[in-house]
Amino acid sequence: MTVLHRPPLDLSATTGGVLPQIAARIDDAIATRHDLHQHPELAFEEHRTSARVAELLQQWGYAVTTGIGGTGLVGTLQRGQGTRRLGLRADIDALPIHEDSGLSYASRRDGLMHACGHDGHTAILLSAAHYLAHHGRFDGTLQLVFQPAEETGSGASRMIADGLFERFPVDAIYGLHNWPGVPTGHFGFVDGPAMASVDWAQLRVVGNGGHGAEPQHAVDPILAAAHIVTALQSVVSRNVDPRQMGVVTVGSIHGGKAANVIPDVVELTLTVRAYLPEVRDTLRRRVIEIAEQTAAAFGARAEISFPRGFPSVINHPEQTALVREVAHAAFGRGQVVEDFAPRTASEDFAFLLQARPGSFVFVGNGDSAPLHSPRYVFNDAAIAPAASLWARLAEHYLVESTT
Repeated sequence: MTVLHRPPLDLSATTGGVLPQIAARIDDAIATRHDLHQHPELAFEEHRTSARVAELLQQWGYAVTTGIGGTGLVGTLQRGQGTRRLGLRADIDALPIHEDSGLSYASRRDGLMHACGHDGHTAILLSAAHYLAHHGRFDGTLQLVFQPAEETGSGASRMIADGLFERFPVDAIYGLHNWPGVPTGHFGFVDGPAMASVDWAQLRVVGNGGHGAEPQHAVDPILAAAHIVTALQSVVSRNVDPRQMGVVTVGSIHGGKAANVIPDVVELTLTVRAYLPEVRDTLRRRVIEIAEQTAAAFGARAEISFPRGFPSVINHPEQTALVREVAHAAFGRGQVVEDFAPRTASEDFAFLLQARPGSFVFVGNGDSAPLHSPRYVFNDAAIAPAASLWARLAEHYLVESTT
């Protein structure tokens, strides 16, 4: 029988948390982040980013495998004879947003921007990677996953389909995201559902157009669509337990071009979100029923395209407790947001957590513009604390085993 012995954690420690070796080269980490920020790349187009990450990892002694799920890559570092295997993930893609930050190192690609801080997440993991390669004390295998296409919700599942966990086995997988409005470098941990599932629906309300002066000869899809929008507001309020979360938002509606013409078709788009799978299924069922039956009540027809998006991020309790314990010991309880609440945004890290146990962590970005804003700025002061958390987690997780 193999017994794993981890060094005890001093939960009363308030050492500031940042490892001195990481602090000593923070200028290099920031320079890497700024370089990535200037050269953003969209989902599955992250060729320059992937090449730059691979170059650095190889310089530091990692075995690097590229082209996983398209533009993804994994850096592997093995030490000793330990059988423990830890995965740490960063996302690398940008968004189709024109930057309006005023930064001296703003995006050089018109209409593209790192507006969600993935350049920061990459710099954090690279900073931890450097420390672990040069100073890390561990016995086991590190798998550093740099994932493309998080923003489209397809990068994680594409890497998994390409054999990510068969080719690069892990016992646990961790990821993080910066969060505006949380003090810089402070950490948030959530047990269970941490971010929402997301599904998108496209709805066509098909009627029979005609002259606006003779509505009795037409089937008005605008009227039917208006009633559908109103009725959809009942989906959450009358079908979901008030103690659970659900969101049904009609984000766009288009139909008609002239005041005196009833159109044939009105088109709507919806976003639907939940924490729990059963709530997600309820929302889906009720949106379809209400759209179809309300349209029929007005003599119209509802055509719905409602593909599955990606599931909610559900953190595993044991892995979440461990990383929270590491943060408490390294940074003190004052740097952990104890009442950190789940977020209703979505993350395709959910697919990784469906495949392997792990946890998704939040790190404060301070008083910045919201994520996905053209004025959003990743806070470089978050790099050293977050990188130190990853490094400390890896050293604590990958411990020598004795028989």
